[in-house]
Amino acid sequence: MTGSKMELVWGTKDFTIAGQPYQGFPILLWDSMASCGQANQFFRSYLLRGGIGSKQSWPSTGRALYDFFSFLQAHDLDWRDVDRGEAKSLVAAYRDYSSVTCGLADNTVRQRLTYICKFYEFALEKGWVKRLPFVHEERIVKRESSFLEHVDASGGKALVNDVMPRRHKPLPKFLSMSQTKSLLSVVDNPHHRIMVQLALRTGLRRNELATFPVAYIFDPDTGDRTERNLRIRLDPSDGTGMETKGSKERNIWISRKFMAELYRYVTKLRGERASLVKNQKTLFLNHLGEPYGSDGKSLNRIIVKTGRRVGIEVHTHMLRHT
Repeated sequence: MTGSKMELVWGTKDFTIAGQPYQGFPILLWDSMASCGQANQFFRSYLLRGGIGSKQSWPSTGRALYDFFSFLQAHDLDWRDVDRGEAKSLVAAYRDYSSVTCGLADNTVRQRLTYICKFYEFALEKGWVKRLPFVHEERIVKRESSFLEHVDASGGKALVNDVMPRRHKPLPKFLSMSQTKSLLSVVDNPHHRIMVQLALRTGLRRNELATFPVAYIFDPDTGDRTERNLRIRLDPSDGTGMETKGSKERNIWISRKFMAELYRYVTKLRGERASLVKNQKTLFLNHLGEPYGSDGKSLNRIIVKTGRRVGIEVHTHMLRHT
């Protein structure tokens, strides 16, 4: 078996399951081109159930099991051998190989192990193995647990799969002051410029930027608001179309001076696009007068392309931390 190679292929438009086409669905094959039956059964059960349905999970799940089975095959190991009598389990050996030998990031290893451990849980249900090749240990957690972690009533501890690397949250990337100035210096489009400025000044997420309502903008020199920094409540339930993470209300702060700039944009420039399609709720509209996609991906592409003009690798999330 050593030196042979497994194959990971993807379903074509003609690939169907129960009469439904599943183009792009992962299929794992042995080097003989025979189906890796247990893995493919798992794919069908795990990826097609209601809670997982999204096609976005297909590639990462397929590659995780492909890499694991390839590792086992290259080392003449059998995935069913969970009672090897050795101190290090098959899954732990794969973890260390991925981290130490291959130098993969902990978060990448965690993601792959998530799917591999789910496969073993499926195998246990099917009776293919007698026990799981991992146990759970109690750890202190400082964040919301994943579906592999069962938080106890105290809220501060969790039962965590013992093969999982500990979480190391990377520090957020941000732009330096000179990079920020360089970025703004090449934003010629006034619609894009005010959008970049709003992202920099408020830390809005990309979907929040895309759905930010024009109704939140007002003339700070009228009315009775005299404070230097104005509190703006982002409320997904107020009928403006505002979207936030988890649909939770939160506040942002906008200086009077910048609110005045936003108000001038709305009254002087936004109309160029707003006149093309009437009654649009979002502050930012594309060249057709329509809102950008609510996921903010199209706005992010604008920011990425702008950064490339001055040799800066940048995306919306970096503006949030700048």
